[in-house]
Amino acid sequence: MTNDPKIVAFLCHWCSYTGADLAGTSRIKYTPAVRIVRVMCSGRIEPSFVLKALKEGADGVLICGCHPGDCHYQEGNYKALRRFHMLKEMLGQFGLEGDRVRLEWVSASEGDRFAKLADSFTEEIRRLGPLAWKRVGNESERRVA
Repeated sequence: MTNDPKIVAFLCHWCSYTGADLAGTSRIKYTPAVRIVRVMCSGRIEPSFVLKALKEGADGVLICGCHPGDCHYQEGNYKALRRFHMLKEMLGQFGLEGDRVRLEWVSASEGDRFAKLADSFTEEIRRLGPLAWKRVGNESERRVA
């Protein structure tokens, strides 16, 4: 579909990426709007990664990690969760909808879940429309005397 939004998905190597791979090998269809970036752990995803993806043309960012308690790096997904909450606040300060970023837990055996998640997130971003950076405040507030 030509009006598909651009979605960047950061997936942890051990669970979520393997779940996405299972969707592919099982021939489960999901939207081609999702571009996958594999990272070793969801705890490695810094807010700057998400902001850069949005700045460079993504309409939404999906972050997926191991289920809580199943992280191969013990607490990486809890770190991702803390950063995610901070990131949602930051997006509002930039004039962006917080719904443009989603954090989900997907295990290696959940290929079907990943495909449904990719499709539902794409539909949510499609409803929001293309990303448009908004100016927050007016010019006089930005000037320093």
